[in-house]
Amino acid sequence: MLDLYKLHIFTIVMQEGSFSGAAQRLLMTQSAVSQHIQTLEAELGTALFERRPRGVEPTRAGMTLHEYALALLKLASEAENAVTDVTALASGQVAIGASPGVSIYLLPGWIGAFRARYPNLSVSLQTDTTPGIAAALLAGRLDFGIVEGEIDLTAPGALGSVPLQDFEQFVIVGPKHPWWLRESIPIAALSDQTLITRQPRSQSRIWLDQALQQHDVHPRIGAEFDNLESIKRAVMAGTCLALLPAYIVDQEVALGLLHRLPIEGVPLMRTLRLAWNRDRYFSPVARAFLRQLSGQFPAVKPLLT
Repeated sequence: MLDLYKLHIFTIVMQEGSFSGAAQRLLMTQSAVSQHIQTLEAELGTALFERRPRGVEPTRAGMTLHEYALALLKLASEAENAVTDVTALASGQVAIGASPGVSIYLLPGWIGAFRARYPNLSVSLQTDTTPGIAAALLAGRLDFGIVEGEIDLTAPGALGSVPLQDFEQFVIVGPKHPWWLRESIPIAALSDQTLITRQPRSQSRIWLDQALQQHDVHPRIGAEFDNLESIKRAVMAGTCLALLPAYIVDQEVALGLLHRLPIEGVPLMRTLRLAWNRDRYFSPVARAFLRQLSGQFPAVKPLLT
């Protein structure tokens, strides 16, 4: 009888193309991965990989087994999800990746609601850039990711993505800024202003530069931070401004520390997205978290069928 655990290791070696890559992904030693594959090959009486100086290549038997292994692991996951009662689990964890704004300002509330409903389950949260989350999804380190902006679905791998909600980006100013009493602002006026932004290679900065260029707006860059709280504090303290969604500044606006200005006529929008690895299967705990999110974001529901 084929061992599902060994088949899982086998599929990871297939994906990584090497025992060392699979070991790193599985948090195992390379010798342990090699031993599992050798045992599987001995049980089947055939070689599954040809060893190369730089990694391994599947044999014809390995290619055939891979097709069956994926089908078997999918069926096992479906069976697990069909009979598991997450409310009765003594423990369990979902691993989520999120871009900074989502991680700091949205996920804590969602996690709190999840923990209130399932007190025995836990959440592992990784904050990273969108490319970093995509890499972690492909490496199997995350169950799913929630990011602001686009996911590159053309890159090698098997990522899926679904939009959850569009968020308007507002001009954010502090009490010292001349626009403090304004109710809105034309986008052309931003050309005369100094912006506090994210770092140049971040997805947020790339999006902002492209959005402003499309409207022939060329502001000055006063500072570049990799931390959203630093951006808000800099705006509060001086006469620079930032462009941020409402959920990042709601508390400061309510306290009168920041002022939020919509852009007249041409609102700038970013999309909140859910991303996942289509070659992996949601665990019962991950599905429970997604089921909770589906109440707020109906686009998640098709993933649970």
